[in-house]
Amino acid sequence: MVIPAHPLALTVNRKLDERRQRALSRYYLAAGAKGLAVGSHTSQFAIRRPEHGLFQPMLELAAITAQEHDERTASKTVLISGLCGETAQAMAEAKLARDLGYHVGMISLAALPQANDDQLIAHCAAIADVIPIFGFYMQTAVGGRELSQGFWRRLAEIPNLVGIKMAPFNRYQTLDVLRGVADSGRADEIALYTGNDDNIICDLLTPFEIASKAKTIPLRIVGGLLGHWACWTQKAVEQLRQCHAARDNAALYPQLLQLAAQVTECNAALFDVRNQFAGCIAGIHYVLKEQGLLQNLIFLDPREQLSPGQQEEIDRVRATYPHLNDDPFVAEHLDQWLA
Repeated sequence: MVIPAHPLALTVNRKLDERRQRALSRYYLAAGAKGLAVGSHTSQFAIRRPEHGLFQPMLELAAITAQEHDERTASKTVLISGLCGETAQAMAEAKLARDLGYHVGMISLAALPQANDDQLIAHCAAIADVIPIFGFYMQTAVGGRELSQGFWRRLAEIPNLVGIKMAPFNRYQTLDVLRGVADSGRADEIALYTGNDDNIICDLLTPFEIASKAKTIPLRIVGGLLGHWACWTQKAVEQLRQCHAARDNAALYPQLLQLAAQVTECNAALFDVRNQFAGCIAGIHYVLKEQGLLQNLIFLDPREQLSPGQQEEIDRVRATYPHLNDDPFVAEHLDQWLA
């Protein structure tokens, strides 16, 4: 499924803009996303700081909005909460998320840069006793740490691990995850999701064949949990559907490989690759502001902003690839989502 990483809507006074926060959730669900990920990097990690106190309000608003949508449409939205910090903090966040109706906790290991594999596995296993977990390989450019193939095998062996988001932006490290899952014996129980915003379509198209000790294991990346999909979400849903259809129709591959390059070019602008991802949150917000979903480009950290030239790059790809944006869809329903 398509799972957008949920951004944070703020007023000019850096307070939670509940109206626009709910509008974002409504947009994602109306666009066809089947899950919401709240409290990850795209939500701004600073929501957890005591002076802001926005972690719980963000989770609550998304859960309430999803419940309303599900009751109206007879559907079931998967709610994923980002979990951060050392073990005590992460477990407290997991308990809160569980009590608010979240189904899965996605674990960031950025707060444990010196921990060895034994310590990391103990940390994840403790959280898995509270809530089903998603592993998360976060790229080092935004605070992640390198993780071994052996770590991923041992993580996959935790019974309450239900999925892994792979977002190292690195082919070799992505393969480390796949090999670890293949060696775990649980490959058919774990949902693999791309978080590689630089390689979305190719991740979804590739039929991986991983040689394990006993046999060759076929693996597929089945969906995406992405910051990139926090905007132009209706088109992301279409793209995922096309990738799934191509598994049974090889004639679709050339067209989708062409699309892959276009999506990656758009991501380069959105995520501010020229400036080492400095504007990766601001780029998403800029698109949402231009569509009317957000009112401003205000962040918890005043230093967070578009990089020089980033706005022009986003405007360029938006004009060059109009088939990749969902501006007409948003314009048609914006008043309804903001009501």
